[in-house]
This record gives sequence, C-alpha cells and structure tokens, in this order.
Amino acid sequence: MNLSWAIATTLIIGAGVVFVGIFKLLLPVKSAQVFFSYLANGLFRLWAYAMSLLFQLAQPMQWHIEGDLQLHPKGWYLILANHRSWVDVFVLMHLARRNMPMPRFFLKRQLLWIPIVGWGCWVLDMPFMRRYSKETLLKKPHLAGRDIETTARSCEKFRYIPTTVVNFCEGTRFTPAKQQLKKSPYRYLLPPKAGGTAFSLQTMGRQFEAILDITIAYPGKTDRPVLWHLLSGQLRNVYVDVRTLPITEDLIGDYNNDDAFKKHFQKWLNLRWHEKDATLERLRAKINASDQLR
Repeated sequence: MNLSWAIATTLIIGAGVVFVGIFKLLLPVKSAQVFFSYLANGLFRLWAYAMSLLFQLAQPMQWHIEGDLQLHPKGWYLILANHRSWVDVFVLMHLARRNMPMPRFFLKRQLLWIPIVGWGCWVLDMPFMRRYSKETLLKKPHLAGRDIETTARSCEKFRYIPTTVVNFCEGTRFTPAKQQLKKSPYRYLLPPKAGGTAFSLQTMGRQFEAILDITIAYPGKTDRPVLWHLLSGQLRNVYVDVRTLPITEDLIGDYNNDDAFKKHFQKWLNLRWHEKDATLERLRAKINASDQLR
C-alpha cells in the first residue's frame, strides 16, 4: 500500500508540476515565471503532505523532535543537515509541510533525466550539480567552479519565492567505508564541504532569516535506512534536533577570492560539525536507552 501510494501521488502531482512547467517555459516573462513558480510550489507542498503520510500508513511513526520549529512558510531559511539516507529527504519534507517554505535540494545532474521526477525538480528550480573527478579537472581546469556558478544562479531565482535551501554539507550519504576513505575526524559524520553553503550565504545571506542546523538520527537496524524500511513500516522512530542559528556578518563573504574569509568559514563549519557529531552521540544514547526499555 505504501509503495502504491508513493508512486501514484508522485506521478499525479509530478505530472501537474510538469504541466505548469510547460507554461513556465513558453512564457519567459519574469512576472509569469514567478506566478508559475508559486503554482508549482503549491503542488510541491501538496506532495510533501502526501509523502508525510508514508510515515503513518504502514506503521504509526513516533517523532522525537527537539528544538525550535516555530517558523513560518513565508520566509527564507538555509538548512545544514547531515545525510544518513534518502529517507532524510522525506523527513525534511515532513518538517517543511507546515512550518517552513518548501525546500530546494542540490541534486546530481543525472536525476534531471528521470521522467516526471527530474522534470518536476527542474520546474521547481532545484539546482542540478555536475561533479567532476580530479582527473577531469586536471585536464580541463576551466570546469572548476561550475557548481558554484550553478549555486549562484539558483539562489538568484530563490529571491522571488519563499524558499528553504537545503545543503547536505557532507556531499554524499554517510557510510563507514566513506568515513574511513575520507579519514573523517568525526564519529558519525563525513567532513563537511563549505563551498556551497558559503556561496548560498554570499548570494542570499541578508535575505535568509536564519540557519537551521538539523541533525537526523534513526534507531537500531534502521540506522542508515533504505526506502524499503520506510515503505514496509520497519522504520518506527525518527529523531531530529533543530537548532536555529543567526546569520551574522562574519558568515557572508567572498569564499572564492578572500583566503582569510575562506579559512574563517571553514573553521566555523567544522565547529558546527563537531557540535553536530556531539548531538548525534546524544541522540544515539537516547535511542539506546529507549531500546532497553522495550
């Protein structure tokens, strides 16, 4: 039932978003573009409510949310989140459906070609990032910084409609193998990448109302859940910590050309990541204590 619900609602609502995108493509006038963006955004919020039901259909979900979600859907926010699983996306959609503007994710460019889903994300102005290997950049150094250009262009579009920009700073989902490969200094996290966050703040920092530092944890066998855990009802608890941080002037600067600012921002983000690691330690202790009581 869960799988059928997820597929059906995604296809129906996604088709509606794509239909709106046709008019958006045919009428390249800013006022029309903004109108159709609002319309597509409304359908996106409807999809968020539909996906939120996935947490209740097979097995009633227990949400353990700490922190401040007294936000409003007509503002602008920047989310810094850890990345355990694709389920993280559905968790953020659940949080956003009432309390904040609809999120925009930085996506791999390959997802653009997925029918309905990829096209819908394009209509919603989600930035598609193309990753280049070190070997490719050595051969073609002019490709360096393309992701930053994409970030800047996307953030310019976000100025016209209330948006929550989501940045999974680790750049990929956490696994022990990746943790070892990257020689991570954190127990439960990969090292954060600062560039995308810094450029989002450089472009929109004075428009963002706050930074939402969100930490997500899952219990036991579903510590890094796959979508099947959610669809089959095996995922019964989600732990979320939300910290609202002010955006201070020292977080807005030229990351690409100001070495002093670059070092300062990396130090700030690494400090946040050490605190996030401690938060995950605390959440895991709470999960273990809860498991022992069962």
